[in-house]
Amino acid sequence: MIVKNDPIRVLLADDHAIVRAGIRQFLERAGDIQVVAEADDGEMAKNLIQQKQPDVAVLDIQMPKSSGIEVTRWVRVNSPKVGVLILTAFDDDPYVLAVLQAGANGYILKTASPADLIKAVRDVNDGKSVLDTSVTQKLLSQLSHPKESSPVEALTSREMEVLVLVAKGFTNKAIGTQLGISDRTVQGHLAHIFGKLQAGSRTEAVMRAVSLGWISQSVGNITEE
Repeated sequence: MIVKNDPIRVLLADDHAIVRAGIRQFLERAGDIQVVAEADDGEMAKNLIQQKQPDVAVLDIQMPKSSGIEVTRWVRVNSPKVGVLILTAFDDDPYVLAVLQAGANGYILKTASPADLIKAVRDVNDGKSVLDTSVTQKLLSQLSHPKESSPVEALTSREMEVLVLVAKGFTNKAIGTQLGISDRTVQGHLAHIFGKLQAGSRTEAVMRAVSLGWISQSVGNITEE
């Protein structure tokens, strides 16, 4: 008598419904994968992961309320048996490094084929690490031939204080209260931080600082304003 294995239970989190629908269709065509829940923001993903305890959580990086990186950190602490596969359009080094440092089991781009995505889910479920081929080649190339570029301008001690509080999830107002400065001054420090790190958001600034080793990836959650 042949015993049929249970399907791989997947949670799918992406803030675009049409993207989720397409990914779900690809995954469930495989026959051994079942999407048990969908989330359109990071906080919903955390709640559903806690409720459903899927085998694999497939997460986008850029989501409202909590990013895929923040959800990954949460999973590693609260549901360590859940495998995390990041499925994203971003292949920038800071994103890749931050995700891996957060504890993701895999990183695959949305340009991947359905077959590659299905294989990645199966591999993560089997406890294997997965990294998109193009991302792997890019990282290896950088390790072999580091770019000759001017170093990132160092942050002042005050800017580092602001950035650490940003990483801990403090709002501008809370940072101002903590440091005894005005909201406007906090905004000025953030503008300088963004410029030095070539970042377009609080999340990106923190991820770049993590990739540079300036702050720990375990500092906390990032709140966008």
